[in-house]
Amino acid sequence: MAAGKLSARQRMINLMYLVFIAMMAMNMSKEVLSAFGLMEAKFADANVATANRNEAMLTDLKSKSEEKPEQFKVPAARAQQVQIASDKFYRYIETLKTDLVKAGGYEEALAENNFEAMDKTDILDEAWFTGDRLTKKGEEVMAQIKSYKEEIKKILATDESYRGESETFENTFSTKPVANQDGKEIDWLSYNFQGYPAIASYTKLTALQNDVKVTEANLYNLFLGNTLSEATTLNNYKAIVLADKSAFFAGEKFQGRVVIGKYANVPPVKLVVQGEEVDLSKAIDSSGAATLDFNVGNVGEHKISGQFTFIENGEELPIPIEANYVVVPRPNSATISADKMNVVYRGVANPMTISFAGVPDNKVNASGAGLSKTSGIGKYVMNPGSGKEVTINVTATLDDGTKVGDKQTFRIKDIPKPTGTIAGQDGMARLPKRNLEIGTVGAKLDDFVFDLPIYVTSFKVKVPGQPTVSVTGTKMNAQAKAAIGRARAGDVISIFDIKAKIQGNTSYNLKGVAPIAVEVSN
Repeated sequence: MAAGKLSARQRMINLMYLVFIAMMAMNMSKEVLSAFGLMEAKFADANVATANRNEAMLTDLKSKSEEKPEQFKVPAARAQQVQIASDKFYRYIETLKTDLVKAGGYEEALAENNFEAMDKTDILDEAWFTGDRLTKKGEEVMAQIKSYKEEIKKILATDESYRGESETFENTFSTKPVANQDGKEIDWLSYNFQGYPAIASYTKLTALQNDVKVTEANLYNLFLGNTLSEATTLNNYKAIVLADKSAFFAGEKFQGRVVIGKYANVPPVKLVVQGEEVDLSKAIDSSGAATLDFNVGNVGEHKISGQFTFIENGEELPIPIEANYVVVPRPNSATISADKMNVVYRGVANPMTISFAGVPDNKVNASGAGLSKTSGIGKYVMNPGSGKEVTINVTATLDDGTKVGDKQTFRIKDIPKPTGTIAGQDGMARLPKRNLEIGTVGAKLDDFVFDLPIYVTSFKVKVPGQPTVSVTGTKMNAQAKAAIGRARAGDVISIFDIKAKIQGNTSYNLKGVAPIAVEVSN
């Protein structure tokens, strides 16, 4: 095969790999939508629980204000102001969620927890944003946030001891521009809500309500003289999707869990991964997360195992590490193919590369008339026989034992008709008689994808006014030279009925070789 060229089959295989990755990404995106829905449910449950605790703390403050007015009368009054401001803002956020559900027609989907259906991104985009500016509705949202912040900060400004909580509140409800991954600052509302699926925006609004409820809890505890914000707020936690493995085949069901967790701020005393102890000074960052760095191994599914060790109450506390990941082949070329060029040639050993994305070579089996395995990963040779088409069937065994298959049909074509040559010239040549007499008759394949060595076995020569001479081999015999010697300048000598063979494959009969016409020069 000509150097630097990919076979049509290789191009097709590369395209299949890219399609597989795309389908896997599409499959994962649905799971992310579901994960947002599960996060929303967690926040909603937390809001209900926190609201109940807040009501109990507010009742406690009211009771204490009656029992000890000199100590709790003013804090109780401030707590009621916080409740009024918080309830007002909480209900406003609820109207935004209701509007989002109605605009998308998601009432039934939300009731049935069909979060994958809530995938539109244009609802809040059209309602809150217009180009680089906010709509009136978007300005209203920002105004409501600002109003709530001003009311709470006004309450906290009444006592110097509240300064720390005031700073925490400002950080929680900060609406300063946010830098994106490129370092460009984006308006807070655009950064958090523009371009997101409906379920993501819905979840963020519920999370904002959680901020309100947690703020109430923090302030009530502040007024009671307690500090329980760390225990009640969910802002310190993250929703973590734990997939059973880190890659899935298209058509597989996503399997995993969604949990609420946070980074440990206590450094471990020991970390072992894949049987080797890790240098903690290099692996643990400021958040307590450990960086993993090891060779992934061969194509297929693998397990990660290890153990964190912490000190708690003076004793070692081991925490196991268990996870799965899948290694797929590394792409090494672009896929560019012509849909009509699935062709193999009769009489030629057609090299092929056959593989299944994500499946090791020893679990892939390919079969077809004339197909045979050669040395090398995924390497085959196709020697097509009779007929116009040949089908190659490929089966693969996945890690779970599932059998998958695919097939591809190729057209079978004969080697094209060669072109005859004399002294390196073809078609209509012009040569002196002497050059013609000593010249070699050959044959070549113009613009063929394979560099096939072919040789001439016989040909015929016709000189005007002379009988046709048959020649065996590639050189003029004595009879042909004599006929050429009697030719005159300007005569056109024909070399025709050229017979040729493929070197190393004499059983294949090439099509007739195109003749040569030679004009005799002086």
